[in-house]
Amino acid sequence: MSDLTFPPMMSGLEVTGADDPFAVACVKATMGCDAGLIVYRIDADKMSAALVFAPEVPLGDAMTMLPTCGIGFQNALGALAPPEVSVHLEWNGTLRVNGARCGRMRAMASTDDAAETPDWLVIGFDLVLMPLGDDPGITPEDTALFSEGCADVSPPLLLEAWARHSFNWIARWEDEGTKPVHAEWRGLAHGVGEDLTQGDLSGTFLGVDEQFGMLLRAADTTHLIPLTTVLETP
Repeated sequence: MSDLTFPPMMSGLEVTGADDPFAVACVKATMGCDAGLIVYRIDADKMSAALVFAPEVPLGDAMTMLPTCGIGFQNALGALAPPEVSVHLEWNGTLRVNGARCGRMRAMASTDDAAETPDWLVIGFDLVLMPLGDDPGITPEDTALFSEGCADVSPPLLLEAWARHSFNWIARWEDEGTKPVHAEWRGLAHGVGEDLTQGDLSGTFLGVDEQFGMLLRAADTTHLIPLTTVLETP
């Protein structure tokens, strides 16, 4: 694959074979690599990428990078896909294309303590490009990008666009705080106002707090579920 073009202060590392870009990025982060490293892999049926951060704020605030990079993905695919293709974001990182699950955003950090500033944070995504089975209709809740009118979307261009749009939203967050991120995310969020189950709790998804914690209304109690609960374990 030809070299991809990433924004300033970002660099790319392609992996192949059985290597998982997210896992590789976490190892690189643990070893002290520079922030802005994007580890990626593009196969015929799937693409994955992961971005390394070196946060200067507590983890509870740094986790805003998960929805921020999710917005970056939606903006990127929205610019490349036909206009009738819709992209929405679940609170837990699931990516939906035309209403069906098509991939996920992921997060891992050097700590799970929301009050502690992590040494590193990795945000990544996995995206299904081609159907996994012979009959996609068997699992209508799951889809693949190329099955949703996006066969002409170039995965390398999508990756470059994700990096570019995420970079722009990260810069806005640094300059303006969470307000513009919240405003953009609300228009893309999947499931707000609906009943759902998150962990051991079930209720109505009311929205999120300033740190993107889930507000879940169950009976007469509104529960706050921190976004840090979606972190993967090292």
